[in-house]
Amino acid sequence: MLTDLPNLLTLSRIAAIPVLVALVAWHTPLGDILACALFAAAGITDYFDGKLARDRAQTSDLGRMLDPIADKLLVGATLMMLAGDGRFTPWGLYPAIVIMLREILVSGLREYLADLRIRLPVTELAKWKTGFQMGALGTLLAGDTGAAVLHLGFLPVTLIGEMLLWAAALLTLVTGWDYLRAGLRHAGVRNSV
Repeated sequence: MLTDLPNLLTLSRIAAIPVLVALVAWHTPLGDILACALFAAAGITDYFDGKLARDRAQTSDLGRMLDPIADKLLVGATLMMLAGDGRFTPWGLYPAIVIMLREILVSGLREYLADLRIRLPVTELAKWKTGFQMGALGTLLAGDTGAAVLHLGFLPVTLIGEMLLWAAALLTLVTGWDYLRAGLRHAGVRNSV
């Protein structure tokens, strides 16, 4: 099962993380463009691993476990690299914090509910959140220096990336609240939230 194509795509996201970290740490415009391209490719595998698993009837408990782990590791490492490299403006750090906190909250809820044999399905709004988040992080990885390499230096790439990150953070709050309410409902907390 580990060698099924959907699981290999999921594992490729995890394998991409050290390369992504190295590209960001390289501190060059070419490194920024390559980091953006690698992140985009990893984001695309997130779509295809689930689609292929369903289409090929290769869904598995292993895949259901690995997929969110790979997503959270990729997003978490990218946010930390961007923050550590000073790529956020002071206002750009706040949506990054919101996104990280939501990821931890949802992971904890899923772990708790798994013991109760209850699954929290991914909502359509959560898929939109992921799209905005991936677009924002890819844009921020390219940054203004990467845009200059592509002769797009006239675009405020960092500003665009941070605006996308704020949109992702707002969707993160909404979907996080939805997941929290669902989790509390199953935990026996009634209508207090």
